[in-house]
Amino acid sequence: MRYLTRLVDPWIREILSSAPAVMITGARAAGKTTTALRHAASVVRLDRQREAVPFRADPDAALRDRPEPVLLDEWQECPEVLGAVKRAVDAERRSGRFILTGSVYSDADPALWPGTGRLIRVPMHPLAVRERISYKGRPFLDRILGGEVIEAPAETPDLRGYVEMALRGGFPEPAVQLPDRVGRQWLADYVERLAQGQPRRGKGLDTTRLRKFFGVYALNSAGVATDTTLCQAAEIDRRTAQAYTRLLGDLGAIAELPAWSSNGLKRLTRAPKRYLADTGLWGAAVGADAALVMSDGDLLGRLIETFVINQLRAEVSVDPHRPQLHHLRDGDGRHEVDLIADLGVRGIVAIEIKAHSAPYSRHARHLNWLRDRLGDRFLAGVLLHTGPAVYQLTDHVQAVPISAIWS
Repeated sequence: MRYLTRLVDPWIREILSSAPAVMITGARAAGKTTTALRHAASVVRLDRQREAVPFRADPDAALRDRPEPVLLDEWQECPEVLGAVKRAVDAERRSGRFILTGSVYSDADPALWPGTGRLIRVPMHPLAVRERISYKGRPFLDRILGGEVIEAPAETPDLRGYVEMALRGGFPEPAVQLPDRVGRQWLADYVERLAQGQPRRGKGLDTTRLRKFFGVYALNSAGVATDTTLCQAAEIDRRTAQAYTRLLGDLGAIAELPAWSSNGLKRLTRAPKRYLADTGLWGAAVGADAALVMSDGDLLGRLIETFVINQLRAEVSVDPHRPQLHHLRDGDGRHEVDLIADLGVRGIVAIEIKAHSAPYSRHARHLNWLRDRLGDRFLAGVLLHTGPAVYQLTDHVQAVPISAIWS
């Protein structure tokens, strides 16, 4: 099968040309190993017992004298290898030595070395649409920030097309390799086995309760659900919910946008906005197919927004401006903006997402409100919609088809 170039490929290449080590993180089956192999001179698969045994016995000796870059795949199966990488880099700090793929448990486990100062992390998301179609253009936010004229795409899906595209998700197998029915079963199996095979933190896990919590989380994707709401719906206590949230975040199954704050705006909520990290998993978790989504406005809105946010999250990981993504909502819910791309002293780009084929000026009222309060800090407002046309809505706010992200 033809390899689909990933957004992170040029970035990994650039890192290895000047830094000693890179760690590629992301959800299981998102394509980390396939991509890493294209940059490695040798590979150690630590989820294979025969290859892991020498690293458990003497990781420093096992790591020595291998063709570099050495790919250490599924490093969390043998966490001792992290210390060996640290010592090897400290002893000889040259570029392009190690690539690690697997879990991000080191963020949460104080017993593990986080790699600070020795390796650079590269988050890898499920396939974005632009990767599926090999689109080579600049990231969408970079084009908006650069003042590029966004043109109407030559082809754009209708609403049903967007829904079907979103439900395929971004995991390479169901997205581009498997027939639809088989792909849906692949995603359902993935949801049922979310924590299967996860060392350390997967031990003693109540998988039934985790699965129920994940389903509740999915139903609240693209929303600001409180911990109490999630706990009550999943019938678990707050401590368990927080543990499940950390685990699902580590597994790359969920993502949260922190609330945006500004000295010029008061009474903004501090609660994060919650998302599933893949809309194929969302469909499997809530049991929704295209027909059901098209008949339920709440499901439709959540799916389209989650889909768009994930497309942009994938791009931001390689965007040269490194915008920080947030959401905005005031305390009484009168004003909210789906996405704030914060570029620090440069200003912000604000984005609203609508499942509407021809939005008009009223749909931009939250963007207008924010523009009027931020003044020069408001660089641009974009209302992403499911129709085919690009047009100006109001001052500094334009309507743009969702498909313009990848075309």
